[in-house]
Amino acid sequence: MDPHNGRRPEEHGAQEHPAGPLPSGTGSRQFVPPDGRARTVRLVTGDYLLTVNPVDGSEIEPTPPGEEPGTPQKQTPKERAERTRATSAPPVPPGGLAHPVDRLPLLERQEETERLTRLLTRGRSVRLTGPAGAGRTRLLDAVATACAGLAPDGVVRLSGYRRTATDVMYDLFAAVHRTPTYRPGRPELLTALAGIGAVVIVDDLEFGGEPLEELLAATPECAFLLSATPDVPAPSAASHIEEVFVSGLGRAACQELLERAAGRPLTEEEAAWAGDLWFESEGLPLRFLQAGAVLRQRDRLRAAAPADGTADGGEPAGSDDVPPLPGIPQAGSFATLIAEGLAPAAQDTLRLAVALGGDLPHPTHLPALFKDPHADAVLGDLLACGLISPAGTHHRLAATVLDQLTAAGYAEGAAGRAHAAAQHYSWWAGHHSVAPERAAAEADALLAAMARLTASRESGHASAAVLLARTAAPAFAAALQWNAWERSLRHGQEAARIAGEVGEEAYFHHELGVLALCLGNLDKARAELEASIGLRGALADRRGAVAGRRALALVADRTGVPVSAEVTAAAVAAAGEEVPLVGTDESASPPGSPTAITTPVPRVDETAATVVTPAVTAASAPSAPAKKKRAVFSGARRNVVAAGAGALLAAVLGTIVTLGATSGGDSPADKVKSEQSAEEGKDDGGLTADEPSQGTSSDSGRWNSGNGAPTGEPAKSGTTRPGDPATSGEPGTPGTTEPGEEPSDSTGPTTSPGRPTPPTHKPTPPTHKPTPPTSEPTEPTEEPTEPTEEPTEPTEEPTTPDPMDDPTTGDSQSPSQNAGSPMTEGTDGTATGTGEPTA
Repeated sequence: MDPHNGRRPEEHGAQEHPAGPLPSGTGSRQFVPPDGRARTVRLVTGDYLLTVNPVDGSEIEPTPPGEEPGTPQKQTPKERAERTRATSAPPVPPGGLAHPVDRLPLLERQEETERLTRLLTRGRSVRLTGPAGAGRTRLLDAVATACAGLAPDGVVRLSGYRRTATDVMYDLFAAVHRTPTYRPGRPELLTALAGIGAVVIVDDLEFGGEPLEELLAATPECAFLLSATPDVPAPSAASHIEEVFVSGLGRAACQELLERAAGRPLTEEEAAWAGDLWFESEGLPLRFLQAGAVLRQRDRLRAAAPADGTADGGEPAGSDDVPPLPGIPQAGSFATLIAEGLAPAAQDTLRLAVALGGDLPHPTHLPALFKDPHADAVLGDLLACGLISPAGTHHRLAATVLDQLTAAGYAEGAAGRAHAAAQHYSWWAGHHSVAPERAAAEADALLAAMARLTASRESGHASAAVLLARTAAPAFAAALQWNAWERSLRHGQEAARIAGEVGEEAYFHHELGVLALCLGNLDKARAELEASIGLRGALADRRGAVAGRRALALVADRTGVPVSAEVTAAAVAAAGEEVPLVGTDESASPPGSPTAITTPVPRVDETAATVVTPAVTAASAPSAPAKKKRAVFSGARRNVVAAGAGALLAAVLGTIVTLGATSGGDSPADKVKSEQSAEEGKDDGGLTADEPSQGTSSDSGRWNSGNGAPTGEPAKSGTTRPGDPATSGEPGTPGTTEPGEEPSDSTGPTTSPGRPTPPTHKPTPPTHKPTPPTSEPTEPTEEPTEPTEEPTEPTEEPTTPDPMDDPTTGDSQSPSQNAGSPMTEGTDGTATGTGEPTA
């Protein structure tokens, strides 16, 4: 069965008004519709393809090629007639007080009807102004009938009740064109409206001034008949709209209307009373319609008297049992008098209308709300009494009725009634058989329930409002009713904040961001999406964060402003796609390469073995990663460490460089380039590398690996460098000697008699890799304390180096090389190799 056919919820397998609030997704990461089925809709709006997703949030992307809707086509007259019936107020079944209100004649309005028809025929737009209850809607019906067939696109009836100028323009576009899943952008909308030629009748207009001029300028081929009350802003001074004011009826017409409403001729007393009422009400037809309901109630009480025509005391029936006619001061409170004489079901309906801010649900919902299969019949009674009036696709309380009933106590328990209505609508709007257009027709009642529950502070009401907004908002979006969509999202976001449902609040922020992006408000879209990503990052909502990142990337593409690093890091942390956990194996990016904010932070092992690497110039990137501190991630907030990893790494490397420059106990090994060959130096008796080009290196800051002293000081006797060909004991690896110089003894210590003469020719590179020593030298270890005393001198004044010895130029080591030297010193003072040198 269709859930909107007036049946009770239990007939569909649903719970009948549960005592507590329905679940709204608290504690769960994924929203589940009430009937368990998620319904997605794809829409084309301007340049975007919008996928309405009620679970994780709507997704938006540029419209792919081939999915453009093309030029909108106009509807046929038959299709327009069907749409007019669908968007008009629903028919009201006759009630116990059945009275053909729609058959009442339109008295003293013939002149206004002819004048309005004449102006519209000439293509003029008219604003019909009159007080509430003056019969403006009945006059519009008469003019619409007279203008049928006047324009090529016919007569279009629209409602201005709680609608803006933009809403009216889109309603006009949808009323003429066949576009079920297409909402044009602003340029396309203006182009389509310029081609519409129709008589447009808008009832209950609520805007004027510049918005009204914007509407008229967008539709040059249309003639408008606008109905408004005097409190609505007037058109601008330069407007070409004709003004027609509607006043009350004359005394004779009011008396005739009262007789028709009462269904009988008036007595002399009632005729005199009608004259006083006409003077007090200024001839408003609504007052006389309500006065007729008062007379009918008196007739029913008189008819309910005993059959013998006498009361218990023997007096004629009706003298005391029938109340007297209300006085003129009570004429303004006819609604309370009428409501007291109605059936309990009708009174409950009035209380529900007061709880919903004056709006009434569709008649088919009343049986489910009141658990009465005949509850829909009370609308006929209320309409016949003049307590309700049509408003777009539903009914609402007539003018001043809401205030009268509120003063009479009908607002007591309003929050509880709105709560029950919200539970029913949450199930109904999320049912898979309810079309989005049908849910949008109930938008006013649904939004009123959300507003009442959001303002209430009773337990469970905020959560019920969240569930209703979460269920109804996707339906409003799919029906292209974006004014209702935005209002429902606002109510849901506020209710989620009150209820403490962070996940639902993030969803509403995301939807508001997508809506703002569709409307072209990019700054607002960025703010809402960033708020959503931040909340979802705290919850580690991966799917929601992915949807938010995509929408935010589209905003960044449209504005040209990149997404901030903090927001991106929060989204990455929430998605959990790219930031590795501690202890996992991840390949690091090459050193020196540009990395995006989503690049995973490489994990560096502090205990990794150091290897010999070739020296690099200032323009090249280091070939081996430096020693780094392990980044520690803590759950979903590891994005904080990722954001500060760069600053921490720079601080650590700077500390290592400073310690290496000032420490006298560390003895990093010399750097060896692959194109250099080793030779014996004359200054320290060890092997040195080829001298680089002049100006690219300096002696200051370079340490002698054999004696621990800065280069340039003579090596002490008994010092040697392990691995030299003179001491390695391996044949076939002699060092290169200068011409005329005796090769040093392979077993004895090497001395430095004087400053060596630079080589005159380029040494021959070694033909094979040097091998580590197989035996430890014994002589250098006998006096280990002598070479360690003198290296302390450079550390006393580190800030005043020799101008000729700049440690920052030439072959000075990079931070990554200083952090891990190619050679490490053994515990006995000898140097031991940790690996083969790299070429």
